[in-house]
Amino acid sequence: MSIKMLFPILLLGLAVLTGLDSAALAAVGQPEPWQLGLQHPVSPVAVQGHDFFILLTWLMTAVTVIVLLLLLYVLFRFSRKRNPVPSKTTHHTLLEIVWTVAPVLILLIIAIPSFRLLYYADRVEDADMTLKIIGKQWYWTYEYPDSGNFTFDSLMIDEETAVAEGKMRLLDVDNPVVLPVDTNIRLIMTSDDVIHNWAMPSLFIKLDAVPGRLNETWTRIPGEYAGTTFYGQCSELCGVNHAYMPIAVKAVTMEEYEAWVEEAQERFASVDLPSAVSVASAE
Repeated sequence: MSIKMLFPILLLGLAVLTGLDSAALAAVGQPEPWQLGLQHPVSPVAVQGHDFFILLTWLMTAVTVIVLLLLLYVLFRFSRKRNPVPSKTTHHTLLEIVWTVAPVLILLIIAIPSFRLLYYADRVEDADMTLKIIGKQWYWTYEYPDSGNFTFDSLMIDEETAVAEGKMRLLDVDNPVVLPVDTNIRLIMTSDDVIHNWAMPSLFIKLDAVPGRLNETWTRIPGEYAGTTFYGQCSELCGVNHAYMPIAVKAVTMEEYEAWVEEAQERFASVDLPSAVSVASAE
């Protein structure tokens, strides 16, 4: 194997290894040009998810390097020049045990933190508030059942407005989600039409919004990120305008959140819930 053939592999390995700490250099809440790795982790789930990503990257790098070294050894040791009489060996018990046990051990190393993260992100027992997220073609609707039960739609602002106001093209919306910091927030998601996906990389959230059912996860934004806006997008192919239903979450202090709630209760409509369930007569 020549140096020219190895050069792309070495470049890829260098990009992976240097990209492990790139999240610390990325802007909080949004992607950066030429960014490697994940966005900067914010929530407790995101921090654990980022650590798990680093573990997987090192495992993949180690496996790739070991396999590459074995291939180079085989090319060198068993070339026609150095091995003119091919071996007729068909079985090697120790080698077969090693290449069976080694992948099993690697999968166990991956499975333990993977299941721990999966259950940790599933739901929170003591939620301080709930946000209901409804996917629609092609925008999001949000309900605040614990803060006056008001609801509003969130649509992407047009490109001309974004450029004129210095906002994020294809990411900023007319009505961003407002959430308080240092608060355990339950997120429940559904859809009115087709399957959507509410994805927020900095919070390590990527959950389907499915018609007819509720999916649940949670998040908590530390107080140091008050005033920060986090951006995400729908990550499920949901139709022709799938690329134009972004997500914007603004983190604020509890005092700012309470003031916003008072304004939002007057500005947005309330959700009318049925007072009682009527049962059809059997007659």
